[in-house]
Amino acid sequence: MAILTDLGALVWGYIIPFLFVLTIVVFFHELGHFLIARLCGVKVAAFSVGFGRELIGFNDRRGTRWKISLIPLGGYVKFLGDENAASVPDRETVQAMSEEERRGSFFAKSVGQRAAVVAAGPFANFILAIVIFAALFSIYGRSYSVPRVDAVQEQSAAAEAGFQPGDVILSIDGEAIQSFGDIQRIVTMSADIPLQVAVERDGREVTLVATPKRREITDRFGNVQKVGLLGLTQNTRPDDRYTVSYGPLEAVGEGAKETWQVISRTGIFIAGVFSGREDADQLGGPIRVAQYSGQVATLGLAALLNLAAVLSVSIGLINLMPVPMLDGGHLLFYAYEATVGKPLPDKVQDVGFRIGLALVFMLMIFATFNDVKSLVGVDVGW
Repeated sequence: MAILTDLGALVWGYIIPFLFVLTIVVFFHELGHFLIARLCGVKVAAFSVGFGRELIGFNDRRGTRWKISLIPLGGYVKFLGDENAASVPDRETVQAMSEEERRGSFFAKSVGQRAAVVAAGPFANFILAIVIFAALFSIYGRSYSVPRVDAVQEQSAAAEAGFQPGDVILSIDGEAIQSFGDIQRIVTMSADIPLQVAVERDGREVTLVATPKRREITDRFGNVQKVGLLGLTQNTRPDDRYTVSYGPLEAVGEGAKETWQVISRTGIFIAGVFSGREDADQLGGPIRVAQYSGQVATLGLAALLNLAAVLSVSIGLINLMPVPMLDGGHLLFYAYEATVGKPLPDKVQDVGFRIGLALVFMLMIFATFNDVKSLVGVDVGW
């Protein structure tokens, strides 16, 4: 009985929230490819959420097979003439096509049309994030707290920079600060980077230079992260907190701003990993996403949708990386074709796809290793 109870808790606490979040993100990514492909006259052979054996599906009136497949860790849109889900042309199938079939195939379209179809997936992820954020802001509004310092921790970066209780932070590196949350957003991603901070103190503006120190923090769920910290405590006075309500159009604007902030933070983190400034062990895979989904689900549907928006942005950005097998790799090939006037030789593309496949698998293995290491609390000393 205890085993069944634990299994039920695992399914409802982690697997269901994980599949909910991932299915939304994957579906809209592939829907972006699908809609622009249809607009460009490309015949779509299959639209799948998941990989592997088909579990359930149906054919629409244009002959597209819509299906849910066994392995729920992604999805794909397969066009007429594709050899696989990565849109690599099947040479034998292409040669056997009639002229009418060729006109409806993906490879026969102009380089601009092919690039539009490929780019539509990641951009659909960004649009999804904007819509989710806009819906949340429209329904719940947005909470702010005046960026007033309540206390300064001893021997912290803030103490070294000269912060004082009562300071109101106006801007950081020229970016206006509206809420204490803005401070946290900038500081956590700026470990070991000097920041120019303008504060209001006794009716006058003072400029301080502070360098956030990299520290390990533990969130409410026990997850450990390495982030930049100044050592400031925000004021908790009720009159320093307020909520702003938005109409539909204003909410869309705020959703776009929030999406850009997530893009910026994700881009800074990825660049930091490649430069060695950020620890690569913070990269997570499907296990960590499932863990976070289950944890966030305990906070309610709004929090889970917020996670879906953030994950949607991350998947959009990852797919735009210039790695063959990913959308960004295809766009890189198309950029070459548009510049030179002819596509890369088939052999070069085949080698590129093989390298890209290897890189993607290596990244998945590395991320999954980080997930397992995080779950069991093992430090391998990297």
